[in-house]
Amino acid sequence: MSKKVKLQKTARPELPEYIDYKDVETLRGYLSSFGRIVPHYYSGISLRQQKQLALAIKRAREMGMLPYTRKY
Repeated sequence: MSKKVKLQKTARPELPEYIDYKDVETLRGYLSSFGRIVPHYYSGISLRQQKQLALAIKRAREMGMLPYTRKY
């Protein structure tokens, strides 16, 4: 028997057609409270969009627009 895991989806902002690393406000909506990238099964976006989103977040982090971790 397999257990069904109940997922808690939180409201996320709508993603544009092209995900830009300079759009920091949209990217922050897809980070957890600890600064980690939210998985696509929580955010409700497709796998292709998730890969584009992760790449944009990583680019923004490298440019210094987003922090790697949140301050406590």
